[in-house]
Amino acid sequence: MKAILTLLIIVLPFVGHSQNSVKPDDFGRIVLNTYISDKIDIPTEARNLLDTKLTQIASNNGMGGSSVNERFIITANVNIGTKDIIPGPPKMIAQNVDVTFFIGDAIENTIFSNITISLKGVGTNENKALIEAFKRINVNDNRFATFIETGKNKIINYYASKCDFIIKDAMTLTKLEKYNQAIYTLSLVPEVCQDCYFKCLDTLTYIYQIKIDIECEKAFHNAKTIWASSLNKEGAQKAGEILASIHPSSKCVNDANNLIAEIDKKLKEDEKKEWDFMMKQYEDNLAREKELLAMQKEQNARNYELEQQRISSYRSIAIEYAKNQPKTVTYNNIYWR
Repeated sequence: MKAILTLLIIVLPFVGHSQNSVKPDDFGRIVLNTYISDKIDIPTEARNLLDTKLTQIASNNGMGGSSVNERFIITANVNIGTKDIIPGPPKMIAQNVDVTFFIGDAIENTIFSNITISLKGVGTNENKALIEAFKRINVNDNRFATFIETGKNKIINYYASKCDFIIKDAMTLTKLEKYNQAIYTLSLVPEVCQDCYFKCLDTLTYIYQIKIDIECEKAFHNAKTIWASSLNKEGAQKAGEILASIHPSSKCVNDANNLIAEIDKKLKEDEKKEWDFMMKQYEDNLAREKELLAMQKEQNARNYELEQQRISSYRSIAIEYAKNQPKTVTYNNIYWR
């Protein structure tokens, strides 16, 4: 096979698929973005087939899914070699093709793993011969398992070596009051990178508390202003909707409770029905959180249920952040040799 020197300028859809497909479980995993460069001159049907093969290879080896991290990719380069004419009728073309598969960091121009598969396809024209060659890609080939495992280990090593920088970046974002972006950044660290994952989880807890405290303070003052300007049912309802959004673990929850009591006291009995329903939801939410906190104190500092609930909260924030990002990310140039 000839040496391959391909320049790919990668413009990849933000998470490879529709952002609406992102799920909480996508965080905490290593997922590869499937991508084929427009620089590879192959027909659309062959391109789609190769893309499907890439997706199957990733999925079969536990790295498929709707990726929330655009950094890591699985892609392929196609080197079309010799072709033979088979006399007809009908005349057929036998096409020899080398497909090189890559796993890498598309932002830092780093290749983690690669493998080349030689194929041959026969068809009535070059395009059909190419498609038949791609059909021969056996996604269950043991060589792909080794290829994926090597790439996965390199990604784990990436997080191990970059962990302190990831946390530092998140803290910088926190100082800039970009809490959701900081939470998103830390949430990308997969659970398999245990040391870094738990370091980031501790930092997430710290940043999340800052976030809900800031949001609580703003919500409380907003609700207080609305109530002060409209001491009636409508004012109570608007203030109540805002107060109900306050996280039960935030530092101003006592102030919120005092304002709720004040509103409750001033409302006339015939105006309290909707208010009581709203406050019942708020109180139920508060009771659930207090119950979980009590379980944490009784058992240990890392109560599993509470931790999972908080992780779910972090990932929900990260998902919303991801959905609101630009739909394309332009990567640096990658040279593959």
